[in-house]
Formats: sequence, structure tokens, C-alpha cells
Amino acid sequence: MAKIFPGLKPTRIPPAVAGIQINFCKNPACRNFGVPAKERPVGRKHAKHGGNYHAVGASIGISALRCQQCKETPPIKSNLAISEEYERFVADLVSPRVATCPEATCANHRIPVTVGKTHYHAIGKTPSGSPRYRCKACQRTFAVAVKTGLRQRESHKNRMIFSLLMNKSPMRRICEVADIHPETLYQRIDFFYRQCKAFVAARERALLDGMPIRRLYLAIDRQDYVVNWSNQDDKRNVVLHAVGSADDETGYVFGMHLDFDPSLDPAVIEQDAAARNDHALSYPFRRYARLWLKADYTDQVRQRRRAQKRASRSGGVTADIAVAYEELKDRPDVEAGATQTFDTQLPSQGMQVHSEYTLYGHFFFLKRLLKGVEKLRLFMGQESGIRAACLAAFCDEVKARRVDAFYVRINKDLTVNERRRALADSRAEFDKVRKAHPGLKDSEVEVLLIQQGLRGMAAIGKWSDRWLLHPFPSMSEPEKAICYLTDYRDYVPDQPGAALRQGELARHRPLLHATAAAAVAPGAAHRHFERLIQDLVWLQPLQPGDGGEAAWNLPGVLQLRRGGRRQEDAGDAAGTGTGADQDRGFAAFRCR
Repeated sequence: MAKIFPGLKPTRIPPAVAGIQINFCKNPACRNFGVPAKERPVGRKHAKHGGNYHAVGASIGISALRCQQCKETPPIKSNLAISEEYERFVADLVSPRVATCPEATCANHRIPVTVGKTHYHAIGKTPSGSPRYRCKACQRTFAVAVKTGLRQRESHKNRMIFSLLMNKSPMRRICEVADIHPETLYQRIDFFYRQCKAFVAARERALLDGMPIRRLYLAIDRQDYVVNWSNQDDKRNVVLHAVGSADDETGYVFGMHLDFDPSLDPAVIEQDAAARNDHALSYPFRRYARLWLKADYTDQVRQRRRAQKRASRSGGVTADIAVAYEELKDRPDVEAGATQTFDTQLPSQGMQVHSEYTLYGHFFFLKRLLKGVEKLRLFMGQESGIRAACLAAFCDEVKARRVDAFYVRINKDLTVNERRRALADSRAEFDKVRKAHPGLKDSEVEVLLIQQGLRGMAAIGKWSDRWLLHPFPSMSEPEKAICYLTDYRDYVPDQPGAALRQGELARHRPLLHATAAAAVAPGAAHRHFERLIQDLVWLQPLQPGDGGEAAWNLPGVLQLRRGGRRQEDAGDAAGTGTGADQDRGFAAFRCR
């Protein structure tokens, strides 16, 4: 601890960093929910933290807190690691990129040229009009481009190249169609990446300022990305994980964050970690707690090699839910979902981040971005890491009843005949209830069926979470269940039913559900995000911006997209909606 925070005595929990302290009970029904454990010094007499928690050992190198109220044992996490991930995600929004000395080892590398003569000399302009500077620290000269397309002789091809990339065209075919060199293609890909980040940052700064939004429903889930091997002598793949959050109505993606930091040099980090003897410390007290080091990988693979008995899945959504809870018992850290195996490897460039810290950073990012939302409902995949990160970041909002959180579980392993049977049974039950209540509208019959399901909810798993079997299956989602994680039992009966119907019956699904969905419909999750990018290609800027960029009106885009969605729904109801109609409209996206 003293090595991480010089001058501080070692404590039983990591100290708060930048106002972030997540080491508390994450059970919304507990009196200790959101009440952090006290940062007492290490010692036997300080084992109890003010009577609220006990510090206990969950496994080798992993420590936890035992809540004295509800007896839950949340693992202790590094607030520094969470703060670093959060700062990585929010950096482009809070501080627009400015030119600095390009020499990475220079003292002025992080000092912008806008500070003036104290650090830089202005030495004229290039033939294209870009200002040139000389760094006073390292004497290096460099130019600052004023146009985004500078040095691009055929910038008119950008639109075609971008469209081909989004339509999964092979690299060689793109070079043939656009008549460009492969090196030019990769340069354009880097250019598109920078422009996409600048596009999102310029639009979403309005959200940081507290743009008022009355209600927002977000779908949150994770996706896995397998990166092929690059060395023939080592054909293990790199598996990365991303967490995304999208508006259920418009499809706007508010965050898609990868557990990979490309700015770090593995050799430098490994050397510094060895000098600090970082691996000898417990995980939450390490300086590099958020990063996968080689020693972490070795330990993880050793644990994975041990034979583990897995419960077999019966195919039913309720059984799958129970199995997911049962598997948590074997985890030393219930929040650490993504693990390394003997047939995967760490990236050779950049560094992979422990997925639980990416989750925490993502939810703290959402908290900062959506501070102007009056009512927020989050629909998440059944994963303990997502649950913990959500409740930790939004604990105050959950207590104030401004944020509701739901688990969603979908079973897609049924055969076509089983799907048709489930759909027919659902329609028969709906017709039966509608005949019994002829005065109700179809939407009111839906709420009535959900209310009946609420009264028969089953408690499943260690935490006795109460799950509702959704009464309206579809061919793509034949069995689905929902769990109300922040249930304070203070809603009137129709409110949770309306919330569940809103979150799960929306036609526009911004995010597919976890790996099982990807196995049934390969590439479908990626097609959604690519559709958003394709929509972006046809958008036109509303007004010119600074630095050669275009300024866009985020509220206007959302409003236009919502209007288009309502027209599509009306067309579907009248039987006139088409796939082409649904592909029109406005959307925006995040690319990180």
C-alpha cells in the first residue's frame, strides 16, 4: 500500500481515489448498501471495520468484506484501477485532443502547444499552411495539421472506403475497388478511428453538461472478440471482451468499451511491476491491479487446468439461470467473469485489462454521461460482475429510486419446432385472457399477464433472486426471464410490469444477449453496430465546426431517430412496414 500511495500506512481496504470508493455491500436490500468500509490500518485489532464489515480471505491473493447485516461477501477491489479505467473512457470527452511534442520521452510530451513561448517556438508554416513548432525541451520540430484530410491526395475516396469496411469487404477487394495501396488503406483506417472518436466526443459533451432527458432505457451486455494469432510459432488466440450500452428506443450506443489499453508498453509495465514487487501484494492493493501481467496469466492458467465439474444445462431458461448461480460458487472472485486459459495468450502490443475493472469504468462513465436523466432503467445480462459494477456506480441513484436495474436471461437453444410450440402456447394463453376480459386493450392484457407472472415469481440461486418468466416469447427469443434487482417493494403493481414490458418488448434491439445469442446467429451483434455506422455515413453535418470538423446536433439526431421509429411502428401495426423502411432513419454510434 505504501508503495502505491507514498506516505500512507497500509489499510485493510484500498483508499478512495478521485471520489471513488466501491468497497461496500452491494445488496440493495441491506442497510449497508452504499456504506463503505472504513479505511482502518492493518492489524488484528482493526479486523472489524466499525462493526459494519469484517475483512476475510476469499482465496489466495483475493480478499473480501463480510457484511455484518446481510452476510454477503463482496470482493475488495482497487479504487485506483477503477479510476484509471474511468479516466481512460472519459478522456476524449472532457479534454479535446490538442497538439503536443510528439517525442514520447520528452518533458513536453503532455504539454500542449497552446501554452505558448514557455515550452515551444513558433517557426512559421508548412507549404500547406500548417503551423510549425520547435520544442524547447528536446529541440524537435513538428507541424500541427489544421485539416483532417491533410496529406490525403484522394480524400474523395474516404466515403467509399468507409462503406466497404462497414460492409465486411475483404482488405484486398477494398484496395482493388478503391484503387489504393494496402498501406494507404491502413492509414485510412487509423484516420477513420480518430474521426469517429472526435465525432462522438463533440456530440456527447452536451450530455456531460447535463442535457435533460426524462426517461432512458438501456440494454447492457458484453461481447467477446477473438484476435487471430500473428506468430506461427505460437498459434494461441487473444480473446478480448467489450461491454456496451445502447438506448432501447433509438439504438444510440452510449458506450462500447474494450478491456484493452493500447497506450501501454507491456515491457515497461512488467519491469516496473517487478521493481515494485507488485505480484507479492494482494490483488486490490497492487499498483497495476487493472492489468493482466504475465504472473497473473500464469496463475490463472494453473487454476484453469484443474478439473472442474460443471452442471449440465437442461435447455430450459430457469435451469440455465440456476446453473449460472451454481457456477459462481466455484469462483474465487465472483465479479471476475472473463478468465485466461492455456489456449489463449495476452496481447503482444498494448495491455489487456481485467474485465471487472472495465465493467466498473463503464458504469462510472455512464453515471457521468447520463447525469441529466431523470429516470434510468438498465436491462443487463445475468452476470455478477455487471451487477456489482452497476450497483456500485449507481448506488446513490438506486437509493433515490432514479435508477432501476434488471437481469435478463434468454434461452435460444430450442429447436424450431420447440420455438413454434412456445409461441403457439403463448398466443393461446393471450387469447384466453383477452376473451375473459373483453373490455381490455391488448396492451392492458399484456400488463395483466405480466402481473400474473409477478405473483408466481420463483426465487433462484444463492441470493434468492426472484425471476419472472416472460409471457410473450418470439421465434428469436422463445424463452426469456427477467429479474428485478433493485426491488424495494415500493412500486404499485402495474409499475414493474410496465417497466418489464418496456424493456423487453421493444422491437429495436440495440444489443444482442451474450455469447449464446452469437452462437445461434453469428455476426448478428456486429451487424447491429455496423448498421449504426452505415446510417452515420449518410448523415450530413448541421453546421460547420472548428478545426475542419463538422458539428452535429445530438438532441436533433435522437429526436429524428425517435420520430422515424414511431413511423416504423405505425407501419408495422398497419401491415405496411418493410425492411427497407426500418433501415432508414438516423442513428449515431460510439467507436472506441
